[in-house]
Amino acid sequence: MSAMLLLEQALNAVQFGMLLFLVAVGVTLVFGVMDVVNLSHGSLFMLGGFFLAQAMDWQGSFYLGAFLAAVGVVAVAVVVEILVIRPLYARGHLDQVLATFGLILFFNEAVVMIWGRSPLFVSVPEVLSGQVEILPGAPYPTYRLAVTAVAALLGLGLYAILRYTRIGILVRAGADKRLMVEVLGVNVALLYTAVFAFGALLAAVAGMMTAPLLSVETGVGEPVLILALVIVIIGGIGSVRGALAASLLIGFVDTFGRVLLPGLVGPGTGSALANMAVYIVMAAILYFRPQGLFRHG
Repeated sequence: MSAMLLLEQALNAVQFGMLLFLVAVGVTLVFGVMDVVNLSHGSLFMLGGFFLAQAMDWQGSFYLGAFLAAVGVVAVAVVVEILVIRPLYARGHLDQVLATFGLILFFNEAVVMIWGRSPLFVSVPEVLSGQVEILPGAPYPTYRLAVTAVAALLGLGLYAILRYTRIGILVRAGADKRLMVEVLGVNVALLYTAVFAFGALLAAVAGMMTAPLLSVETGVGEPVLILALVIVIIGGIGSVRGALAASLLIGFVDTFGRVLLPGLVGPGTGSALANMAVYIVMAAILYFRPQGLFRHG
Protein backbone atom coordinates (compact mmCIF):
# COMPACT_ATOMS: atom_id res chain seq x y z
CA MET A 1 0.00 0.00 0.00
CA SER A 2 1.40 3.37 -1.01
CA ALA A 3 1.96 6.12 1.54
CA MET A 4 -0.76 8.28 -0.07
CA LEU A 5 -3.32 5.47 0.06
CA LEU A 6 -2.29 4.69 3.64
CA LEU A 7 -2.88 8.31 4.64
CA GLU A 8 -6.24 8.41 2.89
CA GLN A 9 -7.41 5.25 4.62
CA ALA A 10 -6.15 6.54 7.99
CA LEU A 11 -8.27 9.69 7.53
CA ASN A 12 -11.25 7.52 6.55
CA ALA A 13 -10.71 5.46 9.69
CA VAL A 14 -10.65 8.55 11.91
CA GLN A 15 -13.79 9.91 10.25
CA PHE A 16 -15.61 6.59 10.63
CA GLY A 17 -14.45 6.27 14.23
CA MET A 18 -15.65 9.76 15.14
CA LEU A 19 -19.08 9.12 13.62
CA LEU A 20 -19.31 5.90 15.62
CA PHE A 21 -18.28 7.85 18.72
CA LEU A 22 -21.26 10.20 18.37
CA VAL A 23 -23.58 7.19 18.38
CA ALA A 24 -21.75 5.15 21.02
CA VAL A 25 -21.38 8.00 23.50
CA GLY A 26 -25.16 8.39 23.57
CA VAL A 27 -25.57 4.69 24.33
CA THR A 28 -22.96 4.77 27.09
CA LEU A 29 -24.39 7.98 28.61
CA VAL A 30 -27.92 6.59 28.75
CA PHE A 31 -26.71 3.35 30.30
CA GLY A 32 -24.14 4.91 32.61
CA VAL A 33 -26.41 7.69 33.89
CA MET A 34 -29.89 6.19 33.62
CA ASP A 35 -29.04 2.46 33.83
CA VAL A 36 -31.17 1.87 30.73
CA VAL A 37 -30.29 -0.40 27.82
CA ASN A 38 -31.59 1.48 24.77
CA LEU A 39 -31.55 -0.59 21.59
CA SER A 40 -33.56 2.06 19.75
CA HIS A 41 -30.57 4.43 19.62
CA GLY A 42 -29.80 3.32 16.06
CA SER A 43 -33.33 4.31 15.06
CA LEU A 44 -32.61 7.88 16.18
CA PHE A 45 -29.51 7.79 13.93
CA MET A 46 -31.77 6.68 11.08
CA LEU A 47 -34.38 9.37 11.79
CA GLY A 48 -31.67 12.04 11.65
CA GLY A 49 -30.97 11.08 8.04
CA PHE A 50 -34.64 10.84 7.04
CA PHE A 51 -35.60 14.11 8.72
CA LEU A 52 -32.70 15.86 6.97
CA ALA A 53 -33.69 14.45 3.58
CA GLN A 54 -37.29 15.57 4.12
CA ALA A 55 -36.33 19.02 5.38
CA MET A 56 -34.03 19.56 2.39
CA ASP A 57 -36.82 18.48 0.06
CA TRP A 58 -38.98 21.20 1.62
CA GLN A 59 -36.55 24.11 1.56
CA GLY A 60 -33.27 23.02 -0.10
CA SER A 61 -30.72 24.19 2.47
CA PHE A 62 -28.52 21.54 4.12
CA TYR A 63 -27.83 23.70 7.17
CA LEU A 64 -31.43 24.76 7.83
CA GLY A 65 -32.48 21.20 7.12
CA ALA A 66 -29.96 19.90 9.65
CA PHE A 67 -31.32 22.29 12.29
CA LEU A 68 -34.92 21.25 11.63
CA ALA A 69 -33.95 17.58 11.62
CA ALA A 70 -32.11 17.95 14.94
CA VAL A 71 -35.15 19.62 16.52
CA GLY A 72 -37.37 16.86 15.16
CA VAL A 73 -35.24 14.03 16.52
CA VAL A 74 -34.92 15.69 19.93
CA ALA A 75 -38.72 16.06 20.06
CA VAL A 76 -39.15 12.37 19.19
CA ALA A 77 -36.58 11.42 21.84
CA VAL A 78 -38.37 13.42 24.55
CA VAL A 79 -41.68 11.70 23.72
CA VAL A 80 -39.99 8.27 23.70
CA GLU A 81 -38.28 8.91 27.03
CA ILE A 82 -41.49 10.05 28.73
CA LEU A 83 -43.83 7.42 27.29
CA VAL A 84 -41.57 4.36 26.96
CA ILE A 85 -38.26 4.73 28.77
CA ARG A 86 -39.38 6.40 32.00
CA PRO A 87 -41.69 3.52 33.05
CA LEU A 88 -38.73 1.14 32.58
CA TYR A 89 -36.41 2.74 35.14
CA ALA A 90 -37.60 0.41 37.87
CA ARG A 91 -37.65 -2.64 35.58
CA GLY A 92 -34.85 -5.03 34.74
CA HIS A 93 -32.58 -4.81 31.71
CA LEU A 94 -34.46 -7.62 29.94
CA ASP A 95 -37.66 -5.55 29.97
CA GLN A 96 -35.70 -2.57 28.65
CA VAL A 97 -34.19 -4.64 25.85
CA LEU A 98 -37.59 -5.99 24.80
CA ALA A 99 -39.27 -2.57 24.91
CA THR A 100 -36.55 -0.74 22.99
CA PHE A 101 -36.31 -3.59 20.46
CA GLY A 102 -40.02 -3.02 19.90
CA LEU A 103 -39.20 0.64 19.22
CA ILE A 104 -36.80 -0.46 16.48
CA LEU A 105 -39.63 -2.33 14.74
CA PHE A 106 -42.00 0.60 15.26
CA PHE A 107 -39.63 3.19 13.80
CA ASN A 108 -38.66 0.98 10.84
CA GLU A 109 -42.30 0.42 9.92
CA ALA A 110 -43.13 4.10 10.46
CA VAL A 111 -40.34 5.09 8.08
CA VAL A 112 -41.64 2.65 5.44
CA MET A 113 -45.17 4.04 5.81
CA ILE A 114 -44.02 7.66 5.44
CA TRP A 115 -41.10 7.48 2.98
CA GLY A 116 -41.39 4.02 1.42
CA ARG A 117 -38.67 1.44 0.96
CA SER A 118 -36.65 3.22 -1.71
CA PRO A 119 -33.41 4.86 -0.48
CA LEU A 120 -33.28 8.64 -0.20
CA PHE A 121 -30.22 10.61 -1.21
CA VAL A 122 -28.86 13.82 0.32
CA SER A 123 -26.43 16.03 -1.59
CA VAL A 124 -23.25 17.37 -0.06
CA PRO A 125 -23.38 21.13 0.70
CA GLU A 126 -21.87 23.02 -2.22
CA VAL A 127 -19.25 24.75 -0.10
CA LEU A 128 -17.99 21.34 1.08
CA SER A 129 -18.26 19.51 -2.24
CA GLY A 130 -14.65 19.95 -3.36
CA GLN A 131 -11.35 18.43 -2.27
CA VAL A 132 -8.47 19.55 -0.11
CA GLU A 133 -4.87 18.68 -0.92
CA ILE A 134 -3.70 17.32 2.43
CA LEU A 135 -0.28 16.59 0.90
CA PRO A 136 1.10 17.40 -2.54
CA GLY A 137 -0.69 15.05 -4.90
CA ALA A 138 -3.01 13.70 -2.20
CA PRO A 139 -6.50 15.25 -2.50
CA TYR A 140 -9.12 14.35 0.09
CA PRO A 141 -12.86 15.19 0.11
CA THR A 142 -13.57 18.40 2.00
CA TYR A 143 -16.85 17.04 3.33
CA ARG A 144 -15.15 14.08 5.02
CA LEU A 145 -12.71 16.41 6.76
CA ALA A 146 -15.61 18.59 7.87
CA VAL A 147 -17.40 15.53 9.28
CA THR A 148 -14.33 14.60 11.30
CA ALA A 149 -13.93 18.16 12.58
CA VAL A 150 -17.59 18.52 13.60
CA ALA A 151 -17.57 15.16 15.41
CA ALA A 152 -14.34 16.06 17.21
CA LEU A 153 -15.73 19.45 18.29
CA LEU A 154 -18.91 17.83 19.59
CA GLY A 155 -16.82 15.30 21.50
CA LEU A 156 -14.72 18.07 23.08
CA GLY A 157 -17.85 20.02 23.91
CA LEU A 158 -19.39 16.99 25.59
CA TYR A 159 -16.25 16.41 27.64
CA ALA A 160 -16.19 20.06 28.71
CA ILE A 161 -19.86 19.96 29.71
CA LEU A 162 -19.46 16.80 31.76
CA ARG A 163 -16.27 17.93 33.48
CA TYR A 164 -16.59 21.67 33.98
CA THR A 165 -20.27 22.65 34.20
CA ARG A 166 -22.96 22.35 36.85
CA ILE A 167 -25.05 20.26 34.47
CA GLY A 168 -22.15 17.86 34.05
CA ILE A 169 -21.75 17.59 37.82
CA LEU A 170 -25.46 16.79 38.16
CA VAL A 171 -25.27 14.18 35.40
CA ARG A 172 -22.32 12.43 37.03
CA ALA A 173 -23.92 12.68 40.46
CA GLY A 174 -27.24 11.38 39.16
CA ALA A 175 -25.46 8.36 37.71
CA ASP A 176 -23.97 7.36 41.07
CA LYS A 177 -26.23 8.88 43.76
CA ARG A 178 -29.68 9.46 42.31
CA LEU A 179 -31.45 9.50 45.70
CA MET A 180 -28.98 12.02 47.13
CA VAL A 181 -29.41 14.30 44.10
CA GLU A 182 -33.19 14.14 44.47
CA VAL A 183 -32.93 15.01 48.18
CA LEU A 184 -30.92 18.09 47.21
CA GLY A 185 -33.88 19.31 45.18
CA VAL A 186 -32.79 18.38 41.65
CA ASN A 187 -35.52 17.22 39.26
CA VAL A 188 -33.88 13.93 38.29
CA ALA A 189 -36.69 12.98 35.91
CA LEU A 190 -36.07 16.16 33.92
CA LEU A 191 -32.32 15.56 34.10
CA TYR A 192 -32.75 12.06 32.67
CA THR A 193 -34.97 13.39 29.88
CA ALA A 194 -32.26 15.93 29.01
CA VAL A 195 -29.56 13.22 28.97
CA PHE A 196 -31.66 10.98 26.74
CA ALA A 197 -32.47 13.86 24.37
CA PHE A 198 -28.82 14.93 24.20
CA GLY A 199 -27.73 11.39 23.36
CA ALA A 200 -30.41 11.31 20.66
CA LEU A 201 -29.15 14.62 19.29
CA LEU A 202 -25.61 13.23 18.93
CA ALA A 203 -26.95 10.14 17.14
CA ALA A 204 -29.06 12.36 14.86
CA VAL A 205 -26.04 14.51 13.99
CA ALA A 206 -24.11 11.35 13.08
CA GLY A 207 -27.03 10.21 10.92
CA MET A 208 -27.28 13.58 9.20
CA MET A 209 -23.55 13.72 8.45
CA THR A 210 -23.61 10.14 7.15
CA ALA A 211 -26.57 10.82 4.84
CA PRO A 212 -24.56 12.45 2.01
CA LEU A 213 -21.98 9.63 2.19
CA LEU A 214 -24.50 6.77 1.99
CA SER A 215 -28.14 6.42 1.05
CA VAL A 216 -30.79 6.86 3.74
CA GLU A 217 -33.03 3.81 4.03
CA THR A 218 -35.02 1.87 6.59
CA GLY A 219 -32.90 -0.22 8.94
CA VAL A 220 -29.74 1.81 8.32
CA GLY A 221 -29.33 2.35 12.05
CA GLU A 222 -29.09 -1.32 13.07
CA PRO A 223 -25.52 -2.01 11.83
CA VAL A 224 -24.40 1.25 13.44
CA LEU A 225 -26.09 0.28 16.71
CA ILE A 226 -24.28 -3.07 16.75
CA LEU A 227 -20.91 -1.35 16.32
CA ALA A 228 -21.89 1.20 18.98
CA LEU A 229 -22.61 -1.63 21.44
CA VAL A 230 -19.25 -3.21 20.61
CA ILE A 231 -17.59 0.14 21.31
CA VAL A 232 -19.38 0.56 24.64
CA ILE A 233 -18.27 -2.93 25.71
CA ILE A 234 -14.67 -2.39 24.62
CA GLY A 235 -14.38 1.11 26.04
CA GLY A 236 -16.07 0.33 29.34
CA ILE A 237 -19.74 0.83 30.14
CA GLY A 238 -20.43 4.42 31.15
CA SER A 239 -17.01 5.75 30.11
CA VAL A 240 -16.91 8.63 27.63
CA ARG A 241 -13.12 8.35 27.30
CA GLY A 242 -13.50 4.64 26.69
CA ALA A 243 -16.12 5.30 24.00
CA LEU A 244 -13.73 7.66 22.19
CA ALA A 245 -10.75 5.30 22.39
CA ALA A 246 -12.80 2.28 21.33
CA SER A 247 -14.47 4.21 18.48
CA LEU A 248 -11.13 5.16 16.96
CA LEU A 249 -9.85 1.61 17.46
CA ILE A 250 -12.88 0.10 15.73
CA GLY A 251 -12.65 2.71 12.98
CA PHE A 252 -9.09 1.67 12.18
CA VAL A 253 -9.74 -2.06 12.55
CA ASP A 254 -12.80 -1.99 10.29
CA THR A 255 -11.32 0.35 7.66
CA PHE A 256 -7.93 -1.31 7.31
CA GLY A 257 -9.41 -4.79 7.69
CA ARG A 258 -11.57 -4.22 4.63
CA VAL A 259 -8.66 -2.75 2.68
CA LEU A 260 -5.87 -5.17 3.62
CA LEU A 261 -7.38 -8.56 4.42
CA PRO A 262 -8.87 -9.38 0.97
CA GLY A 263 -5.44 -8.84 -0.59
CA LEU A 264 -3.62 -10.86 2.07
CA VAL A 265 -5.77 -13.98 2.28
CA GLY A 266 -7.99 -13.80 -0.80
CA PRO A 267 -11.21 -11.91 -1.59
CA GLY A 268 -13.69 -14.38 -0.09
CA THR A 269 -11.84 -15.26 3.11
CA GLY A 270 -10.54 -11.71 3.49
CA SER A 271 -14.02 -10.21 3.28
CA ALA A 272 -15.30 -12.68 5.86
CA LEU A 273 -12.39 -11.93 8.20
CA ALA A 274 -12.92 -8.18 7.70
CA ASN A 275 -16.53 -8.56 8.84
CA MET A 276 -15.34 -10.52 11.89
CA ALA A 277 -12.37 -8.32 12.76
CA VAL A 278 -14.09 -5.95 15.19
CA TYR A 279 -15.60 -8.85 17.12
CA ILE A 280 -12.27 -10.64 17.30
CA VAL A 281 -10.71 -7.47 18.71
CA MET A 282 -13.57 -7.15 21.21
CA ALA A 283 -13.11 -10.74 22.38
CA ALA A 284 -9.34 -10.27 22.74
CA ILE A 285 -9.71 -7.07 24.78
CA LEU A 286 -12.36 -8.56 27.05
CA TYR A 287 -10.16 -11.59 27.67
CA PHE A 288 -7.48 -9.36 29.19
CA ARG A 289 -9.73 -6.55 30.51
CA PRO A 290 -13.25 -7.86 31.21
CA GLN A 291 -14.36 -4.41 32.44
CA GLY A 292 -13.25 -2.72 29.19
CA LEU A 293 -10.45 -0.27 28.53
CA PHE A 294 -11.67 2.37 31.00
CA ARG A 295 -13.82 2.40 34.08
CA HIS A 296 -16.89 4.63 34.42
CA GLY A 297 -16.20 8.32 33.77
